[in-house]
Amino acid sequence: MDKVRVENLETEAVIGVYEFEHEAPQPLIIDFEMETDFTRAFLSDDLKDALDYDTISQGVRAFCQQSRYALLEALAGGIVRLLFENKAISKVSVRIRKPQALKGAMASVWCERSREQM
Repeated sequence: MDKVRVENLETEAVIGVYEFEHEAPQPLIIDFEMETDFTRAFLSDDLKDALDYDTISQGVRAFCQQSRYALLEALAGGIVRLLFENKAISKVSVRIRKPQALKGAMASVWCERSREQM
């Protein structure tokens, strides 16, 4: 299977379990990988036969900015569901980093799901 990876997508979201975290959006850094089949794109050299990672990235960024979750895990699940709206994607991996969550460390979650698992 072929893969498209987007790394270091910067966005923000109102996210957290503590009340003070609900006051303003916090920065997030997102990596995601999507499995698909490049065979048609190999032959056509046409964007309609590939994953448009710019459009997909804009969608992930907008989803995060509009979201309201307590947990990074729940946000990751929302991103997975969003990405699976594209029927050409068979498997998704998502990593979300929250730079301001811990002092002196980077908090992150990572998940992988196939279409069948969802």
